[in-house]
Amino acid sequence: MENHLPVDLLHWSLAIAPMILLLLMLAVFKWSGGISGWIAMGVATLVSFFIFQAPLENVAVGFGKGIWEAFYILLVIWTALLLYHTTERSGSFRVIRHEIQSYSENYLFLVLGFGWVFASFLQGVAGFGVPVVVVAPLLIGIGVKPIAAIVIPLIGHAWANTFGTLGVAWIATTNVVHIENQVLTLLYTGILLWIPNIIAGFAICWIFAKGRGIKEGWIAVVVISLIHGGGQLAIVTFNPELSAFIPATLAIGALFLLEKRTERYSRKTGLEKETTILKKMDEEEKDKPAISLHQAFMPYYVLSVSTVIMLGITPMQDFLNQFSFGFSFPAVETGYGFQVEAQEAYNPMAPLTHPAFFLLLSSAFAYIWYKYLGLMEKEAKKNIVTGAKNNALGATFAITGFMTMAMIMENSGQTNVIAFGIAEVSSPAVYTAIASVIGIVGSFMTSSNTSSNVLFAPLHGAVADSMERLSFPLVIATQSAGGAIGNIIAPANVILGTSTAGAQGREAEVYRITIVFVFVVGVTVSTAVVLLHFIFG
Repeated sequence: MENHLPVDLLHWSLAIAPMILLLLMLAVFKWSGGISGWIAMGVATLVSFFIFQAPLENVAVGFGKGIWEAFYILLVIWTALLLYHTTERSGSFRVIRHEIQSYSENYLFLVLGFGWVFASFLQGVAGFGVPVVVVAPLLIGIGVKPIAAIVIPLIGHAWANTFGTLGVAWIATTNVVHIENQVLTLLYTGILLWIPNIIAGFAICWIFAKGRGIKEGWIAVVVISLIHGGGQLAIVTFNPELSAFIPATLAIGALFLLEKRTERYSRKTGLEKETTILKKMDEEEKDKPAISLHQAFMPYYVLSVSTVIMLGITPMQDFLNQFSFGFSFPAVETGYGFQVEAQEAYNPMAPLTHPAFFLLLSSAFAYIWYKYLGLMEKEAKKNIVTGAKNNALGATFAITGFMTMAMIMENSGQTNVIAFGIAEVSSPAVYTAIASVIGIVGSFMTSSNTSSNVLFAPLHGAVADSMERLSFPLVIATQSAGGAIGNIIAPANVILGTSTAGAQGREAEVYRITIVFVFVVGVTVSTAVVLLHFIFG
């Protein structure tokens, strides 16, 4: 049956309504993620059924896909919480903070190191929320307040989303749409992703101590951004899969050189007294376990090394990816003729290369290791499981609501109407700029740069075929950059942070900062895209 989706102002407004409502409930009304997510899902369901003529079978398939997508993300949350509570129970966070102080007394440098450099490294190999769930507790461990500890890695790792996780978003994009000039597309994408990288570095300095933070940290920001953004741009055209991982790894080495070679980043600056994101930790430092920094940090070494070995060595990754499974879903169709094909194994999961596997492995090692060091009391295991379970309940409820909403919207054609509605009122230059907004919307809906690209890249292809003077490589690059930026405000990622940082119910405080960052970076990227369009388009 021919597709006759209604692309008019009424249907476009109704299609986007669930997402607008979700954002308002989270950021303005300050409702919990669980309540907001399920209300938005209910609205999406009603719009699908009554407005977009999606039968109950269509809605049920969307709901089932959403539950599966949520499970994929929740595995990361559950295992990350186990690692966090195991480390916290052992007292190792107190050791990490105390020992890192002896390494460098410059807290701005430490925050940049964890929240930008280490978070980007984790995104380079693992992704799927791992940078947030690992780094946020570490920042709290060195004295950063919870909201800042969530915001900093959210904005710090965004630039590495497209080519992080060994290029999974790029690979998925090329699988769903034919890109004739891939080299030019990669070049544009590398240029655009440098923008959120360098702005993130300066933004973290601003969050730490506003203008004085930027004055103190600008040298480190410029050096690291040249390695991150410049390195990705230099590598991406011939090896996109490693174009985020290699620069992110080199940046860790640059941190050590900056600390060793410049007194500026090893001594106190006085900013520690001015900043509002650090909390007093004197009481927590009492009864610090008698272990070294390396002993306290050992589970995170295991996490990093095991991830690099099992994902970074291609034959190893290919072997482990053989063991995968996914549920089958039937083909469904709406009254407007919008069809979704049947799938034998929808979004199959490879358990041995899923980030949760590495987090679980690290959690098990952490418990055994800390028990060997004599840091685990008799009831430790029970307390760890109870703490993780209590933190996970709210996140589980919220993320299932977010993901089922997104998949119900996709199955009913609402997502397509949003994209095509924008295309119908745009010129080539405007559409190219707005492609970043579409990418942001896609990531906000699905909590994934990969899913955003898979969802919208084919639509961009259809628009490019019908719109003269529209550069398809530039549109795909802009979509990818927008998808990376949108991860910062993706509800599932925010919930990941609040769950592991002990800030459940404070999502509105996170959004108050991240929305501003996304707006600034989004506008900057769109401006750069328009310039590229007129110069090279």
